[in-house]
Amino acid sequence: MTMPNTLSGWLAYLESIHPKPIELGLERVAQVKHKLNLDPDFPVIVVGGTNGKGSVCAMLEAILHAAGYRVGCYTSPHLLSYNERVRIARQQAGDAELCASFDLIEQARGTTSLTYFEFGTLAAMNCFIAHKVDVVIMEVGLGGRLDAVNVFDGDCAVIASVDIDHTDYLGDTREQIAFEKAGIFRKDRVAICADEDVPKAIRTRAKQIGTDLWCIAGDFGFTAHQGQWDYRSKVGSRIALPYPALRGAFQLRNASAALAALDILKDRLPVSMESVRRGLVEVQLAGRFQLVSGKPSLILDVAHNPHAAHSLAQNLAGLPPCPHTYAVFAMLRDKDIAGVASAMNQHIDTWLVAGIDIARGTAAGDMERVLQQCPVRGEIKAFSCIAEALRNAYNVAGEDDRIIAFGSFHTVAEVMQAQGLRVT
Repeated sequence: MTMPNTLSGWLAYLESIHPKPIELGLERVAQVKHKLNLDPDFPVIVVGGTNGKGSVCAMLEAILHAAGYRVGCYTSPHLLSYNERVRIARQQAGDAELCASFDLIEQARGTTSLTYFEFGTLAAMNCFIAHKVDVVIMEVGLGGRLDAVNVFDGDCAVIASVDIDHTDYLGDTREQIAFEKAGIFRKDRVAICADEDVPKAIRTRAKQIGTDLWCIAGDFGFTAHQGQWDYRSKVGSRIALPYPALRGAFQLRNASAALAALDILKDRLPVSMESVRRGLVEVQLAGRFQLVSGKPSLILDVAHNPHAAHSLAQNLAGLPPCPHTYAVFAMLRDKDIAGVASAMNQHIDTWLVAGIDIARGTAAGDMERVLQQCPVRGEIKAFSCIAEALRNAYNVAGEDDRIIAFGSFHTVAEVMQAQGLRVT
């Protein structure tokens, strides 16, 4: 069989060769990792969590880049292009090197079957090793214990938060989910938990395997002041820091987790106060309470579970009031649609629900029925696609009104495409 010669061709091929889009487990991916000798000699920071892990990765990447390090960063999912997932020195990997890595993995795997995400994880690490980076930040895709990222040993592990999501794979209680996330811990290394309500499973796992667990509000934490904040941990402090460019009061927890990880690695990766300040100010992360200038105003947020929706609602509560708020709302059918809608209910005047045109997408009519059953207080209108819902919002909204697009990465991606926005 002739192998693809374009990135789009490779991605279509990767989607077709494994019988399941998700198959948790490390045995297959570990076999191929071993064949390729993908053994990094640089520090690896592994970041997991229900919500907030993307923000932690972005802040670590921005600060370490500001400090002059060549940083590799692997995140998922992407919004507009696959290249967003693999960044080196804050630049997206090119099509040619991703294709070359995929080809190398294809040749090495033989009869071993790999999922799309497993292929991508190995390809990312191959790119990082080839570029001789100084440090790598890897975001867990799903859970932790059996996620492909966990085939690499983290010198430091971060859990940003623990809440209910992906119940089909991780369990339907917070303790079951915490057990899966704690699978990224390693013996004789440090793990960081930025969730203020630390699940018992996280403490138990750390104790069982000999991980030094740092918990927020105990081993590290922050104090917010007017216009600035202070960070402290059991090994030091950083005073009078600027607020992160990522919006939301909860981002101080994520920023504190990032600074705690830097504390752990300070002997190998020293970072100055100037670099911390610069990184916090310059950090960017598309689709996380992203405000798009214009009238009416547009806010993009990938919030796709109740925990994230509560954070979005908290952010909206901090904005000046506006006459009318329109929601462009679409979700995947395996998510808690009612829970997300309930969390946002008080902030939405009109719901413009739409279908997502993929196998896991929820049809507009089904979205409408869930919202009616909640029930939400605002008017509900259904549209065949997200772009149509967005057009309607702009047609009816006044210039002082607000449009919020949320519910899924797919929702935000389609709105960005419709508006001609890019991921920088």
